[in-house]
Parts: sequence; C-alpha cells; structure tokens
Amino acid sequence: MAENSATQPLRMTGSNLGEGAGEAADDALPDRAEQLVRWLKLSERRQPLVVEVATWVGLGIIEGRLRPGADLNSVELSQRFSTSRTPVREALMLLEQEGMVEMRARLRPRVAAFTLDRVREIYQVREHLLGVVARLVVERAGEPQVAELRRRVTRMQRQAASGDIEGYFWSHVGLQERMTEIAGNESLKAILDSLALRTLILRHVSLEQAGRLAASADEQDRIFRAIEARDADLAAMLISRHTSAALEMIERSGWI
Repeated sequence: MAENSATQPLRMTGSNLGEGAGEAADDALPDRAEQLVRWLKLSERRQPLVVEVATWVGLGIIEGRLRPGADLNSVELSQRFSTSRTPVREALMLLEQEGMVEMRARLRPRVAAFTLDRVREIYQVREHLLGVVARLVVERAGEPQVAELRRRVTRMQRQAASGDIEGYFWSHVGLQERMTEIAGNESLKAILDSLALRTLILRHVSLEQAGRLAASADEQDRIFRAIEARDADLAAMLISRHTSAALEMIERSGWI
C-alpha cells in the first residue's frame, strides 16, 4: 500500500477547505473525520487506535486514494499506526460491515468493489429519499434557514469555479446534511445515514468526471432557487434530476 496524500492529518476544518472568514458558524464545513466517526458509530468504541485506523482507511476509500480492489495490507497498517494487528483487523471489520472493505479467507482484505446493478439500486433509493427531503425543506425552512442554504450554495459555486473538488465535495456533504436536519424527519435521516458511506464513495467518483463539478454547482443553484421560491414540486424534480445525472456520470466513467 503505497504512501500517498492519505497520510495527511485526518482533520479537515472549514478554514482549510476555503470557508469564508465571514460565514456563520452554523454554515461551517463538516469535519470529515468527525462525520465518518458518527456514521460508523465509532464514538461508542473505547479503543482510539481502532477509530484512527478505520477513519484513515475510510476516508482514503471515500476520497478515492484507495481504489476498489486495492489490497489493505494489515502489516503495513500496523506499522503505520505503531500498533498490533488486532486494532487494524477490528477497524477493517467495521468497514466491512458498511460495505467498504472485503474480508476474504486466507487473502488480504481489500477495498470493496461495486457492481453496476448495486450502484443503480443505491441511486434509485437515494433519488426518491432526496425528493422527500426537498419537499420537507420547502415546507419547513424559515427565512434564516433559507439564507443559510444560500450561503452554502454560494460557497460551493466559488469552490467549483476554482476547481476545488475536495472543498466542493465536503461542502455538498454539509449542505445535504443540513437540508436533512431542516426537513426534520428522523426516520428519513436515519435511512439516509445508513446509505451515507456507500453514497459518499460514489458521489466523489461522479465529481471527478470531466465537467461534472461545474454542472453540479449549477444544479445546486437551481435546486436552491426552487426552495427559495417555495416550489416543492420543482425542488423535488430538480434534486431527482441531479441524482440521476450523478449516476449517469458514474456509469460512463468506467470506474465500476
């Protein structure tokens, strides 16, 4: 497993992803490591090394530094984190439960691969769920929440214009998290969270494709304008189209 940019510190705050100095605290970008800890429920575990290894490997998979089918050498990981193989194995087993890692008898663990049918199933479910989110946001967002969403979308447009894929990606994660919170449906949020890790990998792949970054920023602006206009039908339709367009980019990418 070669050295690469995944060796950088895990924490990535809003400030070093390009967050404007004047932006409100509630608009802050998600800390990518903290997000992963929450989705994996790692805070319930007492072994810090398990958390550290699982977060490092998980972010490497999500951000494309560890590609599908790549071997995950337990010995190398143990050396990297100055630990025994037990915490490494536990971390990889946690990621296996989320469909991110494959553990095979008498073979090295490896980054899980996706089949095209599986990807389409995930996006089909996600498309419908996000449509519900958009409708609920239109119904429930007050003026302060609408203003907050505008600031987030404006930041994403700046990041897209500068070609900042990583900044835009995590801003988009934060935007959809916030929209789900505004929607105020805990059951809906729980289902989306259960898909989060798989969809983050796929969403990152989509954004890597030529022309997708700018197109995504334009789509987010149109979705926001529909929310701002309190047009629930249009907002739901646009977010569904956005999800379908992302799937199409993955299908065409040759990544699967």
